[in-house]
Formats: sequence, C-alpha cells, structure tokens
Amino acid sequence: MKVIITGGGGFLGSQLATHLLEKGTLSGQNGKQEQIEQITLIDKNFPASNSNDRIKEVSGDISDRETIESTIDNTESISIFHLASMVSGECEEQYDDAIRVNLDGGRNIFETARNIKGRPRVVFASSIASFGGAAMPTPVSDIAKQTPQTTYGMTKAICELLINDHTRKGHFDGRSARLPTVIIRPGKPNAAASSWASGMFREPLNGEVCELPIKRNQSHPMTGFKTVVDSFVALHEIEEEKLGDDRAFGLPALSVTPIMAEKALQEVSNEKKIKIGKIEDAFEPRIQSIVDNWPTAVDGHRSIALGLPQPTSLKQIIEQYLEHFN
Repeated sequence: MKVIITGGGGFLGSQLATHLLEKGTLSGQNGKQEQIEQITLIDKNFPASNSNDRIKEVSGDISDRETIESTIDNTESISIFHLASMVSGECEEQYDDAIRVNLDGGRNIFETARNIKGRPRVVFASSIASFGGAAMPTPVSDIAKQTPQTTYGMTKAICELLINDHTRKGHFDGRSARLPTVIIRPGKPNAAASSWASGMFREPLNGEVCELPIKRNQSHPMTGFKTVVDSFVALHEIEEEKLGDDRAFGLPALSVTPIMAEKALQEVSNEKKIKIGKIEDAFEPRIQSIVDNWPTAVDGHRSIALGLPQPTSLKQIIEQYLEHFN
C-alpha cells in the first residue's frame, strides 16, 4: 500500500507520517490489513528533510492539478489523508488564495482520487470553523446547520459536502474528521486565528510571556495532537457500512479557557519544578471577532459511538508536549 499525506511537511502531517511508519499497516479497499510500502508527503515546504527510505517528499502546491495527478498513482492500493490547508487568519486576509488552495486544491485531490481504481479511502481534515452564525447551538453537533462566518470555515464546509457527494456517487470512500483546535503545536505562532490556543501553553512552558489576544474567560474546543493523529487513523480503519451517508464526524473536545490553561500549567509546574512564563492580556479585537463566531463546545457523540478516541486531560496534553518537544 501507498499512503499520500497532503500537508505532510506540517505539524500534524509529519506526526501522522511517523505514526503510520510505526503502525506499519492500514486497511486496503477489501478491508484487509496491507503493509505500508511508501508514504508520500506533499507540501510547499519541508522544515527538515526525512531520511527514512519509506518516505517520499514532494514539494508543490495542491492547487496545481498537474502536481497532484503526477504524484498520486492510479492504483488500487492507496489511501489519502488530505490535511493541507491555508489557516484561518490567512484566509480572512487572502480570499483569492484561500479559494485557490483550500477549495480548488481540495477538488484536485478529490478528482484525482476519483480516477483511482476501485474506491480508495480518503480522510479529510475539516474544522469546527465550518459552523458559526446566529443559529449555531451550544454545544454544536454534527446535525447543526453549517453557516460558517469565516472564509476558512466556508472552504472546509464545502469540502465536507464534496466528500459526501463523491462517496454517494461511488467515486471513493470518503471520511471527514471535523477538528477542534489542536494543541500544543511546537515552534513559532502561525497565522491561524486560534494560534493563541497553543501559545498560551507553549510560551509559558518555554519560560516566555504569552500575549493573549482574547478574553480570559473565552471557552474554546481543544484536543491534543496525539488524539487527533490517532483519530485520523481510527476513522480510516472503520468499516464503511458503519459510517452512514454523512461522512463528517466532529471529534470530541475539551472546552478550555485561558483561566483553565493557567491552572493546568501551574499544576504541571509544581509537579515537575518547571518555571513557567506568564500569560499577559494583549487584546486584539480582530482575533476576538473571529473566535466569537466559532463554537465554544462540541458534541462528539457520533465519533464516540464509532469508537474514535476521546481527548485526554489538559495536564496529560501538556505532559505529551513536554515529552515530545521540550
């Protein structure tokens, strides 16, 4: 089997590749486990070169149809994890690029998968940003109407619908994992409007000050990076007959505020004798206005019913970050 990971140079893509190398097998189209012979990563940039001979890196833009078609083989023994995307803050500032990458790029992946022999499995990384607006309930569930209030969320919602329709038409076997905000991302802050969610843990753990752009009592759905990677694989492995006609599954999440983050950080600090930096208020109305249009809590009962992983505690997420990145 060959595995394609778009966004393979990013945080989640690289973590997924490592996990799949360790796992060694995935379910093929016939449902039986097949050995993973090669993992192809597609991304614009790769921060560090991978020396594993089972990893192939392809530098390119998913909005370039030729790059996608030349990279994804027309073979029955292939699975695709589509993670590549412009992030929320970028999409608000660069509308045309957001449509080109997130929407047209997604269509390139889906149309190429459509031409693969049989019905390959395609797992898409969607987002809770696909919900929003005045009618959004709390908590938000998979049956809530999707009226996203960001360009990023709009592109995710459309790709979810495309996944459902391609699956209905028999083009491929699609599954969408609707992600809460994933923490704790290492490195520098990115352009995502939710970048503060990782920053309010990462910077203090590095002994630095976190400048918090949102209200301290702002509740936001979050989960750990290891849980998300496990969820991608678990969703891929589920037998198709268990999935139904709506292939978009909202992952369960913790509803976290900066106040809760400070408490968890202090607990870890006391136990591990780590000196942590402060979280200081640096309110940004633009960021708050985007976050205000996102869910504050999610109902992940459909994912839980499938057996997908539930999030670990904030303390465990912090400890996983320290183990892997500090």
